[in-house]
Amino acid sequence: MFDMGDMGKMLQGFEENAQKLKEELASKTFSVKSGGGMIELTLNGNGEVIDLNIDDELLEDKDSLQILLIGAINDANKMVQQNQQQSALGMLGGMGGINPFGGMK
Repeated sequence: MFDMGDMGKMLQGFEENAQKLKEELASKTFSVKSGGGMIELTLNGNGEVIDLNIDDELLEDKDSLQILLIGAINDANKMVQQNQQQSALGMLGGMGGINPFGGMK
């Protein structure tokens, strides 16, 4: 039978795990290089840009700079999204001891 006390425990567990996940993601970094290293971009696990290096040669070639920067941003975002999905699935897997429809396992 469904117990509201178990629901409260489940929600509290989700909140705690979500906070841990957020902190864990913020501490991770993902770096990509584009154009043979002419662009180097680093994001944290929350998808925030924390570092960007652009080779001086690109500053005179706006079209190449834009293309390489877009590629680096897209690649870094894919890495971050994949990590977030894996981390979220891991968090849900860690919640295996709580079953909202049958109490604690």
